[in-house]
Amino acid sequence: QVHLAESGGGSVQAGGSLRLACEVSTKTRSEYCMGWFRQVPGKEREGVAVTDFDNSTKYADSVKGRFTISKDSAKNLYLDMNRLKPEDTAMYYCAADAGWGCALAPTDFDYWGQGTQVTVSS
Repeated sequence: QVHLAESGGGSVQAGGSLRLACEVSTKTRSEYCMGWFRQVPGKEREGVAVTDFDNSTKYADSVKGRFTISKDSAKNLYLDMNRLKPEDTAMYYCAADAGWGCALAPTDFDYWGQGTQVTVSS
């Protein structure tokens, strides 16, 4: 079982930066694929960035070069978001995938946080 808790969302002007954090609590020593996803009302949840047990990463094309996903030694997860755009406005979720592979596919992920809102104004 994995418990995830996001923080760091807020409101920022276009061009600004935010850092999202995801506190990861687990009683197992299993390695997970970890990811950030986002969703706006009326649209499907989409993958933003994922990182696997070997620290390899994948990014959505829309955020490449602007967002960076990372982990610390305690396996907490972070998303550094720079040069934010109004279209980045969404609820952002942290997630963990206990299965094989590590892809930007929400349906692959088993555990989810409750989300943190990011709003970017123009």
